[in-house]
Amino acid sequence: MKHLEEQAINTIRFLSVDAVEAANSGHPGLPMGGASMAYVLWSKFMKHSPADPSWVNRDRFILSAGHGSMLLYSLLHLFGYDLSLEDLKSFRQWGSKTPGHPEYGHTPGVETTTGPLGQGFANAVGMAMAERRMAAEFNRPGYNLVDHYTYVYVGDGCMMEGITSEAASLAGHLKLGKLICLYDDNQITIDGSTEMAFTEDVSKRFEAYNWQVIEVADGNDTDAISQALAAAREEERPTLIMVRTEIGFGSPNKQGSADSHGAPLGADEVKLTKERLGWPVEPAFHVPAEVKKESERICRELAEHKDGWDKLFADFRIEFPEVAARWDAWHSHNVPAELEEDPSLWEFEKSTATRAASGQIMQVVARYLPNLVGGSADLNASTKTYLKGLGDFGAERYGSNNIFFGVREHAMAAIVSGLALHGGLRSFGSTFMVFFDYMKPSVRVAALMGLPVVYVLTHDSIAVGEDGPTHQPIEHLANMRSLPNLHVLRPADGRETAAAWLHAVKRADGPTALILTRQNLPQLPGTGKDALKGGYILSREKGSAPEIILIASGSEVSLAMDAKSALEQKNISVRVISMMSWELFLSQDESYRSDVLPGTGKRLAVEAAHPMGWERFTGDQGYVIGIDHFGASAPGDTLMEKFGFTVENIVAKAEELLSNK
Repeated sequence: MKHLEEQAINTIRFLSVDAVEAANSGHPGLPMGGASMAYVLWSKFMKHSPADPSWVNRDRFILSAGHGSMLLYSLLHLFGYDLSLEDLKSFRQWGSKTPGHPEYGHTPGVETTTGPLGQGFANAVGMAMAERRMAAEFNRPGYNLVDHYTYVYVGDGCMMEGITSEAASLAGHLKLGKLICLYDDNQITIDGSTEMAFTEDVSKRFEAYNWQVIEVADGNDTDAISQALAAAREEERPTLIMVRTEIGFGSPNKQGSADSHGAPLGADEVKLTKERLGWPVEPAFHVPAEVKKESERICRELAEHKDGWDKLFADFRIEFPEVAARWDAWHSHNVPAELEEDPSLWEFEKSTATRAASGQIMQVVARYLPNLVGGSADLNASTKTYLKGLGDFGAERYGSNNIFFGVREHAMAAIVSGLALHGGLRSFGSTFMVFFDYMKPSVRVAALMGLPVVYVLTHDSIAVGEDGPTHQPIEHLANMRSLPNLHVLRPADGRETAAAWLHAVKRADGPTALILTRQNLPQLPGTGKDALKGGYILSREKGSAPEIILIASGSEVSLAMDAKSALEQKNISVRVISMMSWELFLSQDESYRSDVLPGTGKRLAVEAAHPMGWERFTGDQGYVIGIDHFGASAPGDTLMEKFGFTVENIVAKAEELLSNK
């Protein structure tokens, strides 16, 4: 049996080595050093379904050290996923199912997109939280529908990243006992030994985070790895298994060296390595018949386990039909039609900050979508994101919806992604808009994966006021709008905020950022569902065509409306466009966009943010009132006046534009 196990482990090693060699790029060192612990996990502990990779009660495996992607691809191939030897041979090539780093939705069995180190670890924390929330909601005596582990594989680089510390701290606080981290402790990074920059006691750090820590002295001691995994599964706290490995194991000249980290071994070294480990030099991509047979046996056992769960769920449907119906609703992305028609979603009578409007709307949304979960990075009182009556998620309260992320914006965004990746939950995270900078890497990966998560970002401009330039966003809207597949919505009043939330919960193919004010805004006539088109005519011109078109978003829309009134008193024909979302407007058909923004009339855009990008709407003959410098510490109204966000300045710029024939 030990011989067969060794053969399987070497199969993983050399499938990885051969793929990197064929691509002439990649990272062979991690798969060579970590193959033993990965195989033990997948062959003896992992509960999954190669025939149905999205099975809801599967154990999750996340390769946070995504540069070692061939480790994961080799495992997926051996364990019967839809990933052939030909797919492995096309590693890193155009159109292949085996990209350089694992990509969610692209390769069967890949649970999340990884590569930016630490992201996968924080995603795993979110998945483990989701498992606890779903178990609390749906499990019944005799029916443990939700009962699975989240395994995450990390390297030294992941451990150095700040996001890992943030997420690990929260995971320990929450006692996520079904979260198990395998740490490939090879003490090598791209630049060389970790002695150069990373000499902390990781064990003590994680013990301080309230994790169980188990150390395995030899990364090829499969019995010790098995014992560690078994002990981890019995612990009520999350577990870190520190496995001392050697990068590039088996390579005579590159074992234990950074030389094996991020480059092919080279043909001569591959030959020497195969000879050293008793592996056939040819053919490449060799899978021994006995290894294939053993993998097929394991897959049959996995299928039997999955069949048993299917039967359990069928019985559950009969005994608990109402709960089963709720299960179906939670796992769909359908939004009840009643939500959109609920009058309380749209009722705003007095001036209110859009952050406050959002808080009111969220209570309505949660009534129709009770699987809405999330929270803030220690800012609920300011972002207005607390869901009333839905409890506080914690170690003794897993059946609750409000998550206190603490001051951990980066991890929060990645955890929110993990909650969504798990399935069954709709997730959101909130903070001040200026701290989007701390979230950006996680948001980017969420956009790449097309995750339907929501970011509630408040205090959206210099109108934040006295907190000063450290808290006043300037370049952030331009930054967010540059990010592919992120929808950025900046509503002008309560009803536009309702439309923004409606879009956010209906969207299934990517994240949405809601950009909200601290200051009160008037409720404007004509706002509402038209905002779902991104940009629309809020107030038409008098006459057959506008002389000037005012385009604004968010808090500046009311200024544009007041400027229109002032310009009309001067017999100037004015149209006002509320541009809540560039992305939604640009997705409309050409005829609609041409109707909203016709070729006639000068164009003036107004937004209390960096003007970059507005030229696509104003054209060469237009003008943008924006801000391309930092703010100051003073009352918000004062700053808006000093920096030109006034009716008087809009009128003056409009007249100047009209005078330039």
